[in-house]
Amino acid sequence: MAEPRPAPSFPILLQRFLGEHLTRHRAVSPCTVAAYRDTFRLLLLFVEQHIGRAPTAVTLADLDAKLILAFLDHLEHDRGNGARSRNARLAAIRSFLRYAVRHDLSAMAIIERALAVPMKRFDRPLLGHLNRAEMQAILDAPDRQSWAGQRDRALLTVMYNTGARVSEVLALRLGDVVLDTAPCAHIQGKGRKQRTVPLWRATATLLRQWQRRHGHPAAAPLFPNRDGAPMGRGNLAQRLTLYVRAAAEGCASLAGRTVTPHTIRHTTAMHLLQSGVDIAVIALWLGHASPATTHMYLEADLTMKESALGRLTPPGTAAARYRPPDRLISFLQHL
Repeated sequence: MAEPRPAPSFPILLQRFLGEHLTRHRAVSPCTVAAYRDTFRLLLLFVEQHIGRAPTAVTLADLDAKLILAFLDHLEHDRGNGARSRNARLAAIRSFLRYAVRHDLSAMAIIERALAVPMKRFDRPLLGHLNRAEMQAILDAPDRQSWAGQRDRALLTVMYNTGARVSEVLALRLGDVVLDTAPCAHIQGKGRKQRTVPLWRATATLLRQWQRRHGHPAAAPLFPNRDGAPMGRGNLAQRLTLYVRAAAEGCASLAGRTVTPHTIRHTTAMHLLQSGVDIAVIALWLGHASPATTHMYLEADLTMKESALGRLTPPGTAAARYRPPDRLISFLQHL
């Protein structure tokens, strides 16, 4: 009878997890692989400092619940990470442990206890968004004559029109926008999910003007920097801050406001909601995996709450007796 094969070591399991399981079997995006890689880079550096064991000498038995909790505390207290970042790191570790336990049953008890480490709850502040006048002031701020101003005006308009995430809009290529009879943008979202978002005529007009000035092939970035490469997040955030300051000169409510690129995404969702668009359609528009994610916009919409309040009779007020508005309606209700 053949002897059972020895369980693979932790370094081998980690290499297989990152280089084979995530990319080939789960087909996750390169951004997800990079996030998981960074998590284990931080974890292994912490293990080396905490217990004095080199990364190549680490075993699954070392990754017990006590060490993982200590690592999470290190992220929060020493590195200044928030609860969201802490939970994202923990999710990466959990994913690896679920993979590892299938290849090393001897570590099952330790891994089960490690998997029981809970996610941390955190306060969810109300979403910040802009009203229509504020959004329009920002869209009008870029210089329409300069190369950068024309690009930025088209970029901000596409962001507001589509509600795209920063990574999604910066990844757009010239060939991803259709500007014929039914203008639209093909967006590559999270989890390799693609969605098509219609474009307003005004957005299509700006993009046509920009494409004529751009003059690059369909595979080129739609919104490049001066070197022709896609704009970076930092560059976009910096340009937006400049336009918010410029817009504040004519729109006093923007003075002192912190407006991020993600604020524009929230603004798109809120304006769709206030226009009467169904919450499920907004979820598809924004590329949410579940409509439940989109319900946070319902919680943040004060106008809708005030409308609901108007239907509620205050205590001590006699409710008026309902009278059918029409004899036919009365007949149908008593039928």
